[in-house]
Amino acid sequence: MQAKRILRYLADLSAHNNREWYQQHKDEYLACRESFEQGVQKVLAAIGKFDPEISHLQVKDCVYRFNRDTRFSADKSPYKNHLGAYICAKGKKALRGGYYLHLENGHCLVAVGGYWLPTNILTSCRNEIMGNIDEWRRRVENPDFVKLFGRAGEGTWEQSERGFGLSSLKTAPGGFPRDYEFIQYLRLKDYCAWTKLPDSFFEGDDWIAPLMKIYQTGKPMMDFINNVVDDYE
Repeated sequence: MQAKRILRYLADLSAHNNREWYQQHKDEYLACRESFEQGVQKVLAAIGKFDPEISHLQVKDCVYRFNRDTRFSADKSPYKNHLGAYICAKGKKALRGGYYLHLENGHCLVAVGGYWLPTNILTSCRNEIMGNIDEWRRRVENPDFVKLFGRAGEGTWEQSERGFGLSSLKTAPGGFPRDYEFIQYLRLKDYCAWTKLPDSFFEGDDWIAPLMKIYQTGKPMMDFINNVVDDYE
């Protein structure tokens, strides 16, 4: 994957985010997208070696569209300033957790898990955590997980280098005890773990192995939650 070329194009686009500039440089966009998709294909093959549930996916099932949906946004820029792919056994729009890859200048990152779970599924996840707290803690408090993603609710997507949980309730969710010893896990509104990477991470040909280490470290947490989500999908 030609990461430098992709990020350079994205930087130029961010400075000229309009349809006229995009059309004038469409050949470069197509070349960068092809390079990104080649990288995603390598990621799919590598993940498939330890997670056969995603083996049926193709690149087109995972890569997000580049056009922005501006209908409900004050920002009317027509194009995104990043390229992203979500590798999930049930598709990009599924509630099930998956593996995310994000290339953006100064904000490259990878993530494991899912977000935007409906309240009823969140409640089931919270009950499952309470009922199996020792197993849950083994998955999210081991040194490798904490080193990569931190602890629940400590980081923010915009400002932190890593994080576990995009957002949290300020108090205990309704129906759960406020004095629960591990309330930080019940306050989470999602179960997504992420870590930012330097822009140089994807250069060359040696990034697949360290990327798989990140994904594999987060997978046990994701599997725990997916076991609950699968009952609803």
